[in-house]
Amino acid sequence: MRRRRFLVGLAGAAAGCAAPGGSGTGRPGDPVVLTVLSHYGSEPLKSAFQKVLDEWNTGHDRVRVRSTPVRYADLLTTAMVRQAAGQGADIIHPYTLWAGQLTRAGVLQPAPPEAAALIRHGFTRAAVTAASVQDTVYGYPTEAQTYALYCNMRLLRAAGVTRPPRTWRELEHAAYASARHDGHGNTLVQGFGLSRTEDATVVGQTLALLASCGGSYLTADGGRAAIDSPAGRAVVGLERRLIERGASSPGTDLYRAFPSGRVAMAISAGWWTGSLKNAMGSGYRDVRVVPVPVPAAGDRGTLTTGYLLGVNAKSRHPRAAWDFLRWLNSDEVRGGDGLHTGDGAPPSRSTGTAPRRDTRLPGVTRMSALQFSVGSMTGRSRDMRALLGTTGDANLVPFLDALGYATPEPNGPHAQKAKSLLRKNIEEVWTGRRSVDDALRTARRQIDHALSGNP
Repeated sequence: MRRRRFLVGLAGAAAGCAAPGGSGTGRPGDPVVLTVLSHYGSEPLKSAFQKVLDEWNTGHDRVRVRSTPVRYADLLTTAMVRQAAGQGADIIHPYTLWAGQLTRAGVLQPAPPEAAALIRHGFTRAAVTAASVQDTVYGYPTEAQTYALYCNMRLLRAAGVTRPPRTWRELEHAAYASARHDGHGNTLVQGFGLSRTEDATVVGQTLALLASCGGSYLTADGGRAAIDSPAGRAVVGLERRLIERGASSPGTDLYRAFPSGRVAMAISAGWWTGSLKNAMGSGYRDVRVVPVPVPAAGDRGTLTTGYLLGVNAKSRHPRAAWDFLRWLNSDEVRGGDGLHTGDGAPPSRSTGTAPRRDTRLPGVTRMSALQFSVGSMTGRSRDMRALLGTTGDANLVPFLDALGYATPEPNGPHAQKAKSLLRKNIEEVWTGRRSVDDALRTARRQIDHALSGNP
């Protein structure tokens, strides 16, 4: 979620937000103006999304759509506060982790039957599950982020490691071999990148490893914690070993250290590929992405996170809103009608320019083309495989393949609180303040308390 910290401020967006159902003059015959609350306020997403909105607005006289972005860090709070004040946007673009909380608060309405059918038919199971609460679909999946292992092959080869690790044993060997320290014991190169930067670098990579050994941090019904298990202890124990033996240094900012050649391996989501291309330049040729290593050959598993576009339960024009979302997320375009950079790389963030059109674009949805243009992807595997056919970046393939087996984050009404508690206890292990067993027992008790609805 790191890239979403660069988005526009809350105050500016608040000034432009109207009550659900339109911000027109209210005179008979005026078009309906639908508002979209999202985190797409900085480049390249801002221009890419606005270009799609311009296309819709040019071709639709009766319904216009306007973006009202906020910072990612303010997105959930803004949606809840504006809803309570009767000023919620018609269309909301939340992190799927928050779906249960938003539906319980009456912010999102269930997708109508025809939209739900299109979603179930067009998207992978993991994406549909993430956009649903208790088997009810609440929106179109947009960004789909699976996790995989990024390797700097230059650093690994220098340590005598000739291929990316496939198992945990190989991962540990490669991490210890590639770690480097100065004469005072200070870390020069992390063999395996652990970082306390944010949820994605603490909980995200931990849950990806947990899924790789068949574990989960919540029970199947999402009602209780399951992290205090053999699988949970194995994963957090692995992370603690890497720290104790000098292969990992969690105080490092992973997003700065890996591009500068100070991390040999790291687990992260697919959006990072575009950022690394921009940051590393020619050095990106040393980067190779492979599936998350597993305890034993033949296993597989990882985490998927994402976003959904849904309609406000209080919107005065839900049919128009769902029509727009179908046009954006389900209707296919061909030729140059979609957004595409031509090479799968995001456009320069410094220029603020929108992605250029590419007449080679196959028949895909506008949202899939938009995500691909900024180095991301949707949960529509067919779209993404067609788009990957126009680029030679093999590093995107493992993320797409993982959509077929990845485990979505649980998204119950207290999911964000549970995730924050899990992060706190993982960091207690990383910093040596608690043992693995003690931290996971504590996490179980705290998460069970949170999931029960207690403050």
